[in-house]
Amino acid sequence: MGSHDWTEPTDEVEVRHVQPYQAEKVYRCPGCDHEIRVGEGHEVVVPLDAPQDRRHWHTGCWHRASRPRKGR
Repeated sequence: MGSHDWTEPTDEVEVRHVQPYQAEKVYRCPGCDHEIRVGEGHEVVVPLDAPQDRRHWHTGCWHRASRPRKGR
């Protein structure tokens, strides 16, 4: 994986929602290190400067990781 800082809110990534019927492969979520199963809707996060470093996240994991943190 490249040097992208996945959890910092930025306009430098594109987030695509994958519908459950579109989810045909198993992926590992970098937010929780658990599997995203076939048939499970999720998010694909693509850094605009390095699309080859895209990652598949559980929707809840991505929302938690990408929301601004208080006090920062």
